[in-house]
Amino acid sequence: MDEDNCARAEGAGAGTGCDTGPDIRTRPGTGTGTGTGTDVGTGTGIGAGVGASADRGFGAVEGSGPFRAGHATGSGSGFGTSPGTGPGPGTGPGTTDLTADRAGLSPEARALYAGITRGEPLAPGDGAALRELVAWRLVAVDPDRPEVPIALDPQEAGRRRLDEGLRELAARAAGMAAVPGVADELALHFERAKWRSGSGSEFLAEPEQVGARIDEAVGRAENELLTAQPLGPAGADALEAADARDSRALARGVSVRTLYRDGERDDPAIRDRVTRLTARGARFRTLAAAFQSCVVVDRRQAFIPDHVVNSSPTHAAWHVMDRALVAFIAEGFEDAWRRADIWQGDARRTTPDGGAGLTHRQREILVDTAAGIDQRITARRLNIGLRTLTKELGVLRARWGAPTLAALSYQWALSAERRRMAEEAAGPAGAAGAAE
Repeated sequence: MDEDNCARAEGAGAGTGCDTGPDIRTRPGTGTGTGTGTDVGTGTGIGAGVGASADRGFGAVEGSGPFRAGHATGSGSGFGTSPGTGPGPGTGPGTTDLTADRAGLSPEARALYAGITRGEPLAPGDGAALRELVAWRLVAVDPDRPEVPIALDPQEAGRRRLDEGLRELAARAAGMAAVPGVADELALHFERAKWRSGSGSEFLAEPEQVGARIDEAVGRAENELLTAQPLGPAGADALEAADARDSRALARGVSVRTLYRDGERDDPAIRDRVTRLTARGARFRTLAAAFQSCVVVDRRQAFIPDHVVNSSPTHAAWHVMDRALVAFIAEGFEDAWRRADIWQGDARRTTPDGGAGLTHRQREILVDTAAGIDQRITARRLNIGLRTLTKELGVLRARWGAPTLAALSYQWALSAERRRMAEEAAGPAGAAGAAE
């Protein structure tokens, strides 16, 4: 060790601490205090190093005695002008505290600056405040006299920091301005990927989930909304929700088309809905033949009943986002739409004999009964219980005086309503043949 570059202080709290400068020399010292670096980091130690060379730390020791080879008592603190702190007892890794640099000058740093301008000596706890002043360029530390920081012009320091802050803000603003362009560029690839998507289907088991997902999709519709409801709305609440949803879509300029079964013409609530929405630009049609339920939004996504999951509830649905499958579903809607009759909310023009006053549900029950379909399947499809189905069958048997289900099916097959439904399903050619 080079004795010319080291100093000792002996006194109370005997301990040793080391500080390392750029020339990697160590300076032992004795006493009690803390050692800090003015450039990068802080470290605490038992003793404070004192030295005379320009690249080593300064030890301020309270007491008497020469720094070079004498004896002194008391406690002291060391400030190093070199980055970091050296290894040894009482030292730690250097870190830079930028909190004050970002948030503003702390009250301690302001008080220290005022003291420096008055020539007051540094105190043992001034390390953090001194680092703030150096970071702000409000003081400079002379390597030859690190114990006496030099105050710099605060106006110049303020202008310098303001310029730096403005440059940083300009760089951030430029980065933020580029974000929309980047998003638009990447969105093109994302949209192309959606066109090629082959696994865009999600199973929705709960009715609340189905309703919320449909509301979200329809709420973002831009061009077209296609709805096929072979069973009609499930209750007054569902009808009201569909009315509000379609009204909002029409207000945004979305084309709205809805397909109902022919029996819905007998429902006063649905007739009122169709009349009101037709006046706003919506279009409705009814079809006597069977068709599939679906909701298609902008031909980009669709909602269809579940035909995959075993033992799923009747309200379960699939949210389909595969473009090829959505296009297929939309084409099925268009095929049924072409075969359907235009409806603007008017009541049925004629009431066939034997079918007067039948509800949509009663017609569905009669169709399934005549086809020999199990009553449990019919109840599940119509989303009703077996007890309700049995009551409806009792009403229908009393209507026609049919003692058995077979007799009821026979009466239904001979009714004018059943013949009319068959003629409409067959089209003009079938109607002409039946007339002959």
